[in-house]
Amino acid sequence: MVLEKYSIGIGDRFGRQGRAQLAAVMKAKEAGIEIVPVWNKSHREHTIIGTLPADVRKEADDAVRLLAWDGSYYVDADHIGLKNVDLFIEASDFFTLDIAESIGQAGNDDEIRAFVDKNKKYAGSVSIPGIDEVFEVTEENIKSIGSKYLKAVKEAGEIYRHIEAAKGADNFITEVSMDETDQPQSPVEMLFILAAVAEERIPAQTIAPKFSGRFNKGVDYVGDIDGFAKEFEQDVAVVKFAVKEFGLPDNLKLSVHSGSDKFSIYGPMNKVLKKFDAGLHIKTAGTTWLEELIGLAAAGGDGLEIAREVYGGAVERFDELCGPYATVIDIDKDALPTPQVVNGWSGTEYADALRHDQSCPKYDPNFRQLLHVGYKVAAQMGQRYLEALEKYEDVIAANVTANIYQRHIRSVFM
Repeated sequence: MVLEKYSIGIGDRFGRQGRAQLAAVMKAKEAGIEIVPVWNKSHREHTIIGTLPADVRKEADDAVRLLAWDGSYYVDADHIGLKNVDLFIEASDFFTLDIAESIGQAGNDDEIRAFVDKNKKYAGSVSIPGIDEVFEVTEENIKSIGSKYLKAVKEAGEIYRHIEAAKGADNFITEVSMDETDQPQSPVEMLFILAAVAEERIPAQTIAPKFSGRFNKGVDYVGDIDGFAKEFEQDVAVVKFAVKEFGLPDNLKLSVHSGSDKFSIYGPMNKVLKKFDAGLHIKTAGTTWLEELIGLAAAGGDGLEIAREVYGGAVERFDELCGPYATVIDIDKDALPTPQVVNGWSGTEYADALRHDQSCPKYDPNFRQLLHVGYKVAAQMGQRYLEALEKYEDVIAANVTANIYQRHIRSVFM
């Protein structure tokens, strides 16, 4: 399998918005932009919701059949490792190998020495086309990078070969993910990480680095936009160089995780993609679930009542819900409206507070972030929540499609 130039990871917590998500991709195609959809769901999300990877496959297949989509599409085993990859083998054809936990762990001394010996030819001044800066590299730098990343890349190789043995080499797409770690990778680190990926014979088609700044769930980028733009451009240049230098797949491209709603950096990303004629994979994560809540609130009646209850439950279980996402949310708990206040809101007021429209004075990023991680409350409503999604399908679907197409696809790719 060869992943196309542009692709978008479309998370769907409850598996009911596949058609609405695909409709956004189809609108892009009508506008002349070819983007392939990748339905993604992590093991953590499956555990919380009570779904299985086969459910994601069914959602994707059903959406494609019902909308007569004739393009490629994929199902991503999102952020998997050796402990849980087997659960995804049959249903998935895209595997995000998460090696963040192994970054910084001490590797084998002999392997590190061999890594330095193989790459010491790059010691000295390193120039990469597309980057004005010349990087000074020493053998000690290479050793340090090997010590920090080699064990993690070796682990990715082990996961890859496990999948390959089960599915066959040409029957799935591989992504290497390093984004859920503390520090961003420098251009020099990226270069030698990709050297290690090539040496490990991992045919990675996307790589997800850690970028500077905050990529909080469901809200805009927080950080130095110019600094991000430079970092993103340098990473694109490094990937392009590494493909030729190390014999990696020609279509290798960057993947941006927690990429949903990072409106302030979409423009700089768009410029870089056009400058280098580069591909991109971007994941929209849980914004579809928030569009469901917006639709339920706007519908009024029992839909609004469910939306209010979800918020009340999220406030009550704040620590439980926020704990697993502590590194990717920034919520001022004291600034949150009380459930009593929210229970007095109209559907429009609730939707205005939740919808990511920074020009709206009612928009509340604290409210939005808490609800982003509050999907467990809705999951525990069981059939009541799912039946509400069916009842108000039309208004919810319109929100989902508009969110992906207008706010994401148009800004990033067009």
